[in-house]
Amino acid sequence: MQSIGVGLIGTGYMGKCHALAWNGVKPVFGEGPKPRLVHLAEVSAGLAARRAEEFGFERSTGDWRALVADPEVEVVSITTPNAFHAEMAIAALEAGKHVWCEKPMAVTLTDAERMAAAARNSGRITALGYNYIQNPVIRHIGKLLEEGAIGEVNHVRFEMDEDFMADPEALFYWKSEASSGYGALDDFGVHPLSLVLVLFGGVARVMARLAKPYAERPMRDGGRRAVETWDIASVLFELRSGVSGVMALNRSAWGRKGRIALQIFGSKGTISYDQERMNEFQLYASGDRATEQGFRTVLAAPAHPPYDRFIPAPGHGLGFNELKIIECHEFCNAIAGRPARIIGFAEGLEIERSVHAMAQSHREDQWISV
Repeated sequence: MQSIGVGLIGTGYMGKCHALAWNGVKPVFGEGPKPRLVHLAEVSAGLAARRAEEFGFERSTGDWRALVADPEVEVVSITTPNAFHAEMAIAALEAGKHVWCEKPMAVTLTDAERMAAAARNSGRITALGYNYIQNPVIRHIGKLLEEGAIGEVNHVRFEMDEDFMADPEALFYWKSEASSGYGALDDFGVHPLSLVLVLFGGVARVMARLAKPYAERPMRDGGRRAVETWDIASVLFELRSGVSGVMALNRSAWGRKGRIALQIFGSKGTISYDQERMNEFQLYASGDRATEQGFRTVLAAPAHPPYDRFIPAPGHGLGFNELKIIECHEFCNAIAGRPARIIGFAEGLEIERSVHAMAQSHREDQWISV
């Protein structure tokens, strides 16, 4: 395969990330088909045309169905709001396209199950936008766990915090609508759960509490509207291995910009990581001499692939968009039949089941098996 025809639905923040990734994957990794940016869809023909010019797509449309029907489109990137994922992904799969869809997979568990079934029936490759699992640092943490660097893991803690909904007078928008999902659980919680999945194999049971720091928000045209989602979630969970865990999520945490904090405690040490400092991690090894015992900071470097594909020197650092390029490369590997580090719809369904079990736990005030 010399080239692959790409279609993009949605051109907001994540749409631009996907466009950058499709444009960057060949220069960074070299091997594999060259992406051909064929068709772009937006809510209006005018906006689609402007974005196609900016992003480098050959043509555009105000009707996403026209993009899905385009025979020159072989893979579809879906970066629209959550409520549209299921319909678009299923239509693309039924049209014989591979699908790269942003997280969360869907708003309802039924829709996620329909998406997984459509992927299975189509035989096409699917990937969800869990780019944090692609970080060379996270990959190396996984390797350290496999090697037993901190012994037997006995407890894990995850936090994800941002402050884009911290202001009580911030305008009501779609992320406060019930149609977008539960709130912090599926907007945020799916990212830590993607790390749980690749590092530990998933969750067995959960106990959750959800909270609304602000009951209502102002509307752009005046008046106020009740907030329908939960911006805070606190979760106890048990891994399939029996190890205990804690997850704390907050979309209204002043001062936090992109925090995904991970602590892994083992019988011989501890690993600590924070996404706001995504090019480093901390390692504590109990086997060190008492006179030097303490956390050491390890900077990302060419020794942590695929960092070396971007930068030949240690400590310079990758960013969010580089992780999307890595994710795009892994997706292309899967399409080519090569080993790939992706979370497809089948694996993504496991994350969705965990999220919905957490919501059920909140409603029923009890532990729920996933």
